[in-house]
Amino acid sequence: MTTSIPQARYRWVIVIASALILAISMGAIVNGMSAFIVPMQMQFGWPRGQIALINFAGIMGLAFGGLFMGPLADRKGTRPVVMFGVTVLGLCYLAAAFMTALWQFYLLFFIAGFFGAAAIFPPVMAAVGNWFFVGAGMAIGIASAGQAMGQGGVPFVSSFLIKAIGISGAFWVTGVFMLVTLLPLSLLLRQPPSADDAQRKASAAEEETLVPTNTVIITMSAAIILCCTCMSTPLMHLVPLIQDCGFAAEQAGSVIFVMLLVAIAGRLAFGKLADVIGAVPAYMTATAWMTALVFGFIYIDNLSLFYVYGIIYGFGYAGVMTGVLVSLRMLTPPSRRAQALGIVTMFGWFGHAIGGYQGGALYDLTGNYTAAFAVAAIAGVLNLIIVSTLLRKTRRARMLAA
Repeated sequence: MTTSIPQARYRWVIVIASALILAISMGAIVNGMSAFIVPMQMQFGWPRGQIALINFAGIMGLAFGGLFMGPLADRKGTRPVVMFGVTVLGLCYLAAAFMTALWQFYLLFFIAGFFGAAAIFPPVMAAVGNWFFVGAGMAIGIASAGQAMGQGGVPFVSSFLIKAIGISGAFWVTGVFMLVTLLPLSLLLRQPPSADDAQRKASAAEEETLVPTNTVIITMSAAIILCCTCMSTPLMHLVPLIQDCGFAAEQAGSVIFVMLLVAIAGRLAFGKLADVIGAVPAYMTATAWMTALVFGFIYIDNLSLFYVYGIIYGFGYAGVMTGVLVSLRMLTPPSRRAQALGIVTMFGWFGHAIGGYQGGALYDLTGNYTAAFAVAAIAGVLNLIIVSTLLRKTRRARMLAA
């Protein structure tokens, strides 16, 4: 490794750089479009379901692209793949400033997801896990907290940009900002050092299960598509839901911004919880928290209550992705980790796309968000049922190995 910073300290440079990269890139591609839904509806006259398909296209691109970019990072290294991804993502946002038709947005955001975000998320998260031979939960929690910060910050800032310089101006400024920040941050990424014998023994002692890797991938893939369907509904539609209650776009954006600021603490807390009680139990705890509260948003029409409820919901919801990432870190070997992340997160992004689209489509069909948030809650329950089977398998394997 070509750096004067000792390896034990440089791994924290990796964590912070990864958190910032994920904040900007994932904040833009996962739910950055939430701030554009109402303005695009007003400017172009497009239905919300069709606008939500822009987000759907981006996340589907991210989902499929991860199948290729994760293994590519395993072979070629993290830094070149991530640098390619951030360049594509920034250029796509610049190009979005000149789009005027829905099909153009669909195509552009699919490209941004497939070649941009997919070259960022699986490689970055695998790199963070690989730099920590033991105690990876907190490190992954910090990195994923960056994503939470971005998922709140990007829509919040976008709402002000749209008001000040319009939809096209907001896309253009975001694209420039990505290029000037993400490329330098990507240069900080390095491959982890090889483990010595003591580290390999410590890492082996931390392993939670003897469940075959393919079983882990299949079970987590089935669970996460439901989990993310639940998660993405408020991420994409809480801002327009609040606007429907008569509040300004900046006020609505500030609610999700506060919710996802709290989510930073939640991701850290659940990362530590995963180190203490195990990754899968921590994941189930966070999912149960999210599932129990998601439907409650439709009963609120007071801005102060939106803030309070968003804070409570945000802390628990935040642990879901931390739980997923730490579970994959604990239950898969390093040689297949980026591949596993690419496959499982592909299904997670499917869920994000489904949740975001169904929210807009059911709103167009019914005139409100009741059905959409009900579907989200049902998906959360089904996820809990599936992931409980993985917990039983890991405990059974541990008992047989004892």
